[in-house]
Amino acid sequence: MSQQVIVEVSGLEKTYKKESFEVQVLQGIDLEIHSGEYVALMGPSGSGKSTLLNLLAGIDKPTAGKIVVGGSDMSKLSDSKLARWRHRHIGFIFQFYNLLPVLTAFENVELPLTLTRLSKAKRRQKVETALQVVGLADRMDHYPRQLSGGQEQRVAIARSIVTDPALLLADEPTGDLDSESAGEILDLLQQLNEDFGKTIVMVTHDPGAARRAKRLVRLEKGLLVGAEAA
Repeated sequence: MSQQVIVEVSGLEKTYKKESFEVQVLQGIDLEIHSGEYVALMGPSGSGKSTLLNLLAGIDKPTAGKIVVGGSDMSKLSDSKLARWRHRHIGFIFQFYNLLPVLTAFENVELPLTLTRLSKAKRRQKVETALQVVGLADRMDHYPRQLSGGQEQRVAIARSIVTDPALLLADEPTGDLDSESAGEILDLLQQLNEDFGKTIVMVTHDPGAARRAKRLVRLEKGLLVGAEAA
């Protein structure tokens, strides 16, 4: 495993304000993730796992502290630069797939590439490669309603890797799947990490899923309470 630090989090805090109340979701998080790592984030509901993932993705901004991903200090980027940076460097896998029902599998995967200057032919090549990696090259003309939940998540994963991002972030990627489909998705994530060298951070409640990762990071009440080999 390369020892290059791809994610550096220091003194990270996140507070949400609701009327006159303040809820501190993350408190002074320090974390480093190296290129090629596969990290599982675990902890009880409300511990701050998904909040941390959203902050790493640049979807949300911290109240205090610093996040550096791939050498970019995200606190110094304007909203427009952050959006462009996120598009180039982050692949996000959601629990409920977030596919557009009116688009085919091919078109859903192509969506991130429509924001680039790639030619139509180059886009097609990248989409076909991504669908081949997830084992759905023969389903590219199917709509989400014609696919199983596991296949929909595979399409979502293809969409997340089609831009070749530096960091894959997965928020409960097997949470809506039966055990067989969940196992197949975990096999795929493991393959992306081991065979393609993708750096993955995955939020999960499932100890079995967490064991697929190389390192387990535990959060509790907004605090990082432990990190260990999975």
